[in-house]
Amino acid sequence: MQILRAAAALMVVLHHLRHELAGLGLAADVLANLPGWAGVDVFFAISGFIIVHATGPAYDVPGGRRRFLAHRVARVVPLYWLVTLAYLAVALALPRSLGDAGAAASDPAYLAASFLFWPAARPDGSLQPLYGLGWTLNYEMLFYAVFALFLGRGRRATVVWTAAVLAGLVLVGRLAAPEAAPLRFWSDPIVIEFLFGAAIGLAREAGLRFAPPARLALAAAGIVGLVLLGGDEVAGFARPLRAGLPAACLVAALALAGPSPRPAAWIRPFSRLGDASYALYLVHPFCLRALREALVRTGLAVPLGAWGVGALMVAASVAAALLTYRLVERPATRALRGRLDPGGAGGCRPSNFVRGREASVFRGPEPH
Repeated sequence: MQILRAAAALMVVLHHLRHELAGLGLAADVLANLPGWAGVDVFFAISGFIIVHATGPAYDVPGGRRRFLAHRVARVVPLYWLVTLAYLAVALALPRSLGDAGAAASDPAYLAASFLFWPAARPDGSLQPLYGLGWTLNYEMLFYAVFALFLGRGRRATVVWTAAVLAGLVLVGRLAAPEAAPLRFWSDPIVIEFLFGAAIGLAREAGLRFAPPARLALAAAGIVGLVLLGGDEVAGFARPLRAGLPAACLVAALALAGPSPRPAAWIRPFSRLGDASYALYLVHPFCLRALREALVRTGLAVPLGAWGVGALMVAASVAAALLTYRLVERPATRALRGRLDPGGAGGCRPSNFVRGREASVFRGPEPH
């Protein structure tokens, strides 16, 4: 599953790389047709699966809800708050360079909402936090909060009630067209993609496994489905249908396998990148923009060309993510988890299956 998480993060990087290359006046026709934006949909399907699969010890034990939320907060908050603070510093120093985000940086209520994962509108009406990529985390936190409400009822009941609440939000959004920013945001059909992953998690816990040919067919269907999307993002119910279902096929192809041997040596670097996928998702915009500015000032963009610049930007983003994960994210997560859940031997910790092999040891589910 870590390899799929790494692939999803790289999809998002390539999606944003396309715009940076265009800003340098470099043609990126190949990137224009890639569905990099759908990396988010893959993340949501993975998240739905991991939360259901890895929260086993927290379903029916005292304090399970508190422990689950403690692990989620410890996993998501530290790095997101750090990059948001960095973005805020840029917004305050150079507000015109960030457009509406820069203008919103002086609004205390909007800033508080951005740090607390509460959907709020920018001056242009878009429902995005100060650091734009945080919109996905606003959905993640919604999913975690709803899921936590029903912990203690058993795995299946928790998923069923979570599905009912999320589906109800989508229905309200379609029938009532709410004006309040949080309801408008939470009622987007994209939340259904968490349920695709959750259903796969239930199927795995029920013992469903597919033979290699069936899993290969699922993976092929997922890849073809994503490739056919192209570079133009879709919205509304089309998104979970056209992007969420192919993403779920990829998750199912990996999740519904039998016991697997220890990963081959060549897979391990990709697994490490999967560990750092959250860092890659959050820090890559800083790398892309910094390199773009450096290339403009040095005049190296044209000599390097689109492929050279693209390779440089991706490599720098990956390197920065690996360093951020090792030096910042992992230590900060462990420190905060230790404070929020001092007894933390159990609770909501994902099995090593998520990291590449089946096991019954639980170690903290990750966003995306």
